[in-house]
Amino acid sequence: MSLGTVFLSEVVGTAMLLLLGGGVVANNILPKNKGAGTGFLHVNWGWGLAVFAGVLVSYKSGGHLNPAVTLGLVAAGNNEFVPGIAVNAMSIATYISAQMVGAFIGAVLCWLAYKKQFDDDAPAGAKLGVFSTGPEIRNPLWNLVTEAIGTFVLVLVVLASGNWGDSATKTPAGLGWLGALGVALLVVGIGASLGGPTGYAINPARDLGPRIAHAVLPIPNKGSSDWGYSWVPVVGPIIGGVLAGLMSGVLLPA
Repeated sequence: MSLGTVFLSEVVGTAMLLLLGGGVVANNILPKNKGAGTGFLHVNWGWGLAVFAGVLVSYKSGGHLNPAVTLGLVAAGNNEFVPGIAVNAMSIATYISAQMVGAFIGAVLCWLAYKKQFDDDAPAGAKLGVFSTGPEIRNPLWNLVTEAIGTFVLVLVVLASGNWGDSATKTPAGLGWLGALGVALLVVGIGASLGGPTGYAINPARDLGPRIAHAVLPIPNKGSSDWGYSWVPVVGPIIGGVLAGLMSGVLLPA
């Protein structure tokens, strides 16, 4: 296993995540779609299955797809991310940079799949909503708290499941399809329970990479990329993921 393999694995997995996750949002909120108006639960399930697909194709890297998961594993005290890849500054940077690149690529692919809908006279807010999250009631502090809580649940439950950690060796195991399905259902549950206030980014790469894509792509009448809010779905998930990693040592079996 090399860092190059890890980088490619995380890029492909996170691109798959954003292609399918962004796609279900586009299908739901952009006009002239077969799935237009099918509702938030439809989006929850779409994102869950997007996680399932992304985790499966990124098996070799452990299927993080999310800087909050990567940093949560660091906070939990893991010695390796996957066998042969020690936890250090270089490997952390490799994971997080790959996740950002993959999220950008996935968002671009989603735009290509829905280009005619983006070119149509859709509201600017709907176009941005395909790429990034936004709050229903804008209050940065409380929006931050919501994102931190949702990500705390994600990372703590993942660590509790044992999918990403061996308590004896502190070396994570790769996720098979059953583990990937468990994470997918967890994401559906978080969306259905905690996703309403902010759209549950629970992943800095999921929001920042596509927001950059929204800013640079030639989308007609796309409006603002809302950079004033962009720090919330980055900082909140990092706080939640790190707290979950730290708490795992107290709450979970040694």
